[in-house]
Amino acid sequence: MTQLDVRLKAPEPGDDASAEGMRAKGLNGNSVGLLGSAVIGVSTVAPVYCLTSTLGSTAGEVGVQMPAVFLAGFLPMLLVAFAYRELNKAMPDCGTSFTWTVQAFGPRVGWMCGWGLVIATIIVLSNLAGVATSYFWLLAGEITGSASVAELDGNKFVHIVTCLALIAIATVISYRGMTATKGLQYALVALQLLVLAVFVAMAFSKAGSADLPTSADFSWSWLNPFAVQSFAAFTAGLSLSIFMYWGWDACLTANEETSGSSRTPGRAALVAMIVLVGSYLATGVAAQMVVGSGDQGLGLANPDTSDNVFAALAGPVMGPSLGVLLFVAVLASAAASLQTTFIPVARTVLAMSTYEALPASYARVHPRFRTPGRATVTAGVATGVFYTVMTLVSEHVLVDTIYALGLMICFYYALTAFACAWYFRADLLKSGRDLMFKGLFPLVGGALLAAVFVKTLADMWDPAYGSGSSVLGVGSVFVIGVGLLALGVVIMCVMRRRSPAFFRGEVLTRSTPALVAED
Repeated sequence: MTQLDVRLKAPEPGDDASAEGMRAKGLNGNSVGLLGSAVIGVSTVAPVYCLTSTLGSTAGEVGVQMPAVFLAGFLPMLLVAFAYRELNKAMPDCGTSFTWTVQAFGPRVGWMCGWGLVIATIIVLSNLAGVATSYFWLLAGEITGSASVAELDGNKFVHIVTCLALIAIATVISYRGMTATKGLQYALVALQLLVLAVFVAMAFSKAGSADLPTSADFSWSWLNPFAVQSFAAFTAGLSLSIFMYWGWDACLTANEETSGSSRTPGRAALVAMIVLVGSYLATGVAAQMVVGSGDQGLGLANPDTSDNVFAALAGPVMGPSLGVLLFVAVLASAAASLQTTFIPVARTVLAMSTYEALPASYARVHPRFRTPGRATVTAGVATGVFYTVMTLVSEHVLVDTIYALGLMICFYYALTAFACAWYFRADLLKSGRDLMFKGLFPLVGGALLAAVFVKTLADMWDPAYGSGSSVLGVGSVFVIGVGLLALGVVIMCVMRRRSPAFFRGEVLTRSTPALVAED
């Protein structure tokens, strides 16, 4: 393995900036097209996993307004996606949020933005592994017809060992590169969407059945976000909804490996988000019609089943034979996302190391697979350690870390949106398009996410927020969320001593020329 010798070079006329960045980092350029990029976005989000993890929690917060909150969560994400698209056109770099916020706001803000992305990814990787583990044993129990096999997931030792094994497998696959399992990713995403379509169709057909006494008649008021009873409930539900869209930006972090890197990733992100919002609205409305949003029986907000809704609804809605498909879809969703979610964290760490914001060893790219090998392995180890510790500390780790994840997502998405408006500030009055897509849309999206961040930060101090667990009287969600951000500040201070040039603004600035690499 050789270390790339990175040098600065002013771009020549007609040079492709993405190609310059790709050569600097050694990634596998032009290996992903529009469809592949969109699949990466959908796969990373893992719609079936997100739905089974948050349908119940969201219904518990906002009741029948759950579909409205899904729409409300989509709006800021769409506006921020425009910011990503415009920034990617100008600077197609796999560091995305980190690189762009450094160039807009300087090294310290950029470093913390990169940290927010990295730690959010570690959190979601741990939850993906946990859900994949649970559905692995549920599916094994269904296949064998043995309740004792399914109950193995309740054995903490077995659960953790299985989870660590899945993380290790996903790490190895990601280490070998994105193209190694391209066909499998297509199949897994298609399977998720097909099973969701079957679930929605069967839920609509069974709504109002005497066998499902908690069914509810559809009402257009379900799509009215202003009908939520309190602003606190709305922001809590919105935080969960925002989590459900997280991951579409993986399209952008793979930009240096995508054909047409300045345009294709942005288009793929928009395609992925349209697929997601359609899937979420259809599934949310169908689930609410068939079992309601109450906290009794099969109601979505029942605390006994709210953190894993599809496990409770598979049989009653789809029947014993087709219900197994829902287990397969959740397992496939979590497993596929477990692999693709390594893309943003590994490539962000790669970029941070390339620009001297992290130790130089993380800038090494595998000479054969052309992937950020050390960054990928480190992310896998960090995920395993985080999940093991949180599982041993809290019985409600899945719920609490999902709530904390919403805080991280709002943090780095909002910073990226503001970075877009500030970076392009000189262009905003050149045309109506520039004003809207480079200024107004990013500012509104960033402001909405910043408001959710501040409100969530205040609410999560209460131990009742999230699972209801606490640490010394403080809500565990607050401890997890703020503690992880504070850890980032500590690491940044350490890196400031080790890499003073980056923090003095000498490595990456607004006028940094394209990077090329020489062996």
